[in-house]
Amino acid sequence: MELPFYLNFNDFERNYYDNLEKWFEEYHNTSETDYLNALAELYGPYVYYNFGDDMLKPDASIEVKDCFFPYHEKIGISFCIDCENGALPANGMNQVFEFKNISMMEYAQHILDKINKFCSKNAHTLDGTKNIQDYINNYTIITSMEGVGYCISYNRHQKAIPFLKAYLPYYGQTVNMAVYRDFLFSVVQIAEFIDQKLKTVHAFKQTIYARSKAEAKFNVQLSRQFLTLCN
Repeated sequence: MELPFYLNFNDFERNYYDNLEKWFEEYHNTSETDYLNALAELYGPYVYYNFGDDMLKPDASIEVKDCFFPYHEKIGISFCIDCENGALPANGMNQVFEFKNISMMEYAQHILDKINKFCSKNAHTLDGTKNIQDYINNYTIITSMEGVGYCISYNRHQKAIPFLKAYLPYYGQTVNMAVYRDFLFSVVQIAEFIDQKLKTVHAFKQTIYARSKAEAKFNVQLSRQFLTLCN
C-alpha cells in the first residue's frame, strides 16, 4: 500500500484512521504498530533532533550534486584530472561537482522545471490525459542534464517521490510557497502524533524522536573521530 503523504497536520490527523483501515484491508497479518513504523519511515527524513532544545525540528532538505565547469584557464591545466599530455578532453572541459543541501521546495521547483521543459519540447505530453504528476518519476526527465546545474541521483530521488506527489501541481510553472510553509509548521506535529501513538504501544525505541536522536549522536561521534584523525 502506498501511504498518502500529507503537507499539513489537520489533513494527516483527519485521515489517520481511514488510512489505517485501508492498511488492515491490504495487510491482514499486521498491526497498528507496523502502520506507525511505515509512517515514521515516511515522515522521519523531514525532521531532525536538536540537542539544545531536546526536541524535533523541521529539516526538509535533500542532498544534490551541483555540477559546474572549472575555469581551467585561470586555475591551471594541472587541475584537469582527465587530461592527457596537457590537453583538454575532446568535449572541451571536464565537468566537476560539489555536494549541496537544498530545501525540498527548491528541489521540487527544479523537478517541475525539468518536467515543463520536457513537455514544451514534446507535443501532447500534457494533452488532458496526462499531467505533471505523470512525469515525476520519469527516468529520462529526472536524470537529464544540459550544461551546468543540479545533477539528480535517480536512486535518491525515489525517497522524495511521496513529497513531490503531494506538493507538485498538476499543471503550472511554479510551486506554492504557502503550502510549503504549512508543511514546515506541520511536519513536527505529524512526527509527534506518530510518536505518541507508538508510545501507547510501548514502542519507544521506534519513535521518530528516538531514531533521530540516535542518528544525531552517531553523527557527532563520527565528527569527533574524524577530527581526532585529522589532528
